[in-house]
Amino acid sequence: MSLLGTTQLHLRNPYAVASWSMAFPGFGHLLLNKYLRGYALVIWEMYINQKIHLNTAMVHTFNGQFEAAREVLDPKFMMMYIPVYLFSIWDSYRTAVDMNKVFILANRENGRYSTFSMGALEVNYLDKRKPWLAAIWSASIPSLGQLYLHRIVLAVFILIFTIVLMANSQLLLGLHYLILGDWEASSRVLEVQWLLYIPSFYLFTIYDAYVNTVENNKLFNEELTSYLLRHFQPPGRVITVESRVDGCRSSPHSN
Repeated sequence: MSLLGTTQLHLRNPYAVASWSMAFPGFGHLLLNKYLRGYALVIWEMYINQKIHLNTAMVHTFNGQFEAAREVLDPKFMMMYIPVYLFSIWDSYRTAVDMNKVFILANRENGRYSTFSMGALEVNYLDKRKPWLAAIWSASIPSLGQLYLHRIVLAVFILIFTIVLMANSQLLLGLHYLILGDWEASSRVLEVQWLLYIPSFYLFTIYDAYVNTVENNKLFNEELTSYLLRHFQPPGRVITVESRVDGCRSSPHSN
């Protein structure tokens, strides 16, 4: 726990992490709190995708315009895209498996962690929050769910990413014309090359906010249980702590 956010170990589904890397390289690493690697892969994905016009080619392909898709693709950079894309999927899966092992070891050793951080600019503390509320805030404007969880660095990155996508895709202007009933103007102003980034990005911010709120609450419950055991356990009684690995609660028993 630091002034800029809370980073924790918890069990993750490696296939789910790899699936998010498949949807958008870098997202799987952001789920794992591997921020530097995740930011690098996200920026690379956008840069190389813009160079080869992959999203535009995908739209032509979906519409059956295969000749137009071939014409819009830039072959000079095409071979640079595939290796990094596959690496992102493989590395996120491998890292998720390794971090699960580290979590199990730390959990069995009853590893300690900080629960409060205060400085001149911020205060961060372990608290219980509502997962559905985090998801709703992220659905309204991406990054607000992360701010609700006090994940400042990721929230700033997502907010900048949101502004860039909205400005270049003209999505809000398209929605404006759509509300006015001008379908032709709505479809004309949209930039499909930028627009195709938004679905995976938007759903990821909601998923990330919800999942991390759930795990944050588990950490809060574990810390509260450990505190009660350390300070208020009745003499002659041993009350075991609920395991975060298997989720099974052991019943109290006498020494």
